[in-house]
Amino acid sequence: MTVVYDAGALVAAERGDRRVWADHRARLELGLAPCTTAPVVAQVSRSPRQVQLGRFLRGCRVTAFAVEQSHQVGALLARTQSADVVDAHVVLTAASSGATVLTSDIDDLGRLAETISPPVTVLSL
Repeated sequence: MTVVYDAGALVAAERGDRRVWADHRARLELGLAPCTTAPVVAQVSRSPRQVQLGRFLRGCRVTAFAVEQSHQVGALLARTQSADVVDAHVVLTAASSGATVLTSDIDDLGRLAETISPPVTVLSL
């Protein structure tokens, strides 16, 4: 299963969460490169000294926020009466590749994900 990490996964990795790291390593060993987005990295990154975060991200594809996605993100936020641009971008990134979102914020991302067609699966960390 291909996954897109939300900020919660990166925070957990930075804190050394063994379960998140084991899941990440298993994906890499299976050749299933996890993905995250540049806005998620920006949410979590506070210092170049975040060694654990850097190690974790070396195994991830990091998707940029392209100008073409701006209207899609805005439309999704309008449809769901939400305001978190990063969450909407994560859901749309997952939708574009048929991936599952891994998050610690299942309520907010789940609400966004259920409005996509086909719906995006959101799993809690």
